[in-house]
Amino acid sequence: MFLAILFFHTSEYILAVYTHGRSKVSLSSLLISRGYLVAMVFSVLEYAFEIWLFPELKEHWWISNLGLVMVVIGEIIRKLAIITAGGAFTHLIRTRHEEQHKLVTHGVYAFVRHPSYSAFLIWSVGTQVMLCNPVSTVGFAAVVWRFFSKRIPYEEYYLRRFFGSDYLDYAGRTPSGVPFVK
Repeated sequence: MFLAILFFHTSEYILAVYTHGRSKVSLSSLLISRGYLVAMVFSVLEYAFEIWLFPELKEHWWISNLGLVMVVIGEIIRKLAIITAGGAFTHLIRTRHEEQHKLVTHGVYAFVRHPSYSAFLIWSVGTQVMLCNPVSTVGFAAVVWRFFSKRIPYEEYYLRRFFGSDYLDYAGRTPSGVPFVK
């Protein structure tokens, strides 16, 4: 799990610096929050507690391997989303339309409107499945889903303002990529 987290955030930072320049990238722009850190610490504590009291929970290698597959798939889709969007991708929601901000509807964006969000949901839940952490698996799924269920409508408000009917047409034919979020 630690390698997955290290790779995820290092590659996010490198791509953000490559796309936007070092002066425009900070830890806050990469969405590493106190809540995120608390969740990761909780997952490590859950793992330690369960391996101490219920070691048989951690002996299901097929579950761990499923989690690893989820982590890899989430990582690949997220990086494809970032690379495909290029300068249009930011970790923070833009509230002003900038010249380089284009509506991206090709590549992974042809399948879902928010591939980086669906990929992060898959990745984050996958880290907990990989550890066979039942409590954190449910917790991560609920917390990440809730975060994106609020973020997507807020972001799409601005996307509709920036791109008008082009965005409405795109949103009408392309799912959000996050379950139960229209």
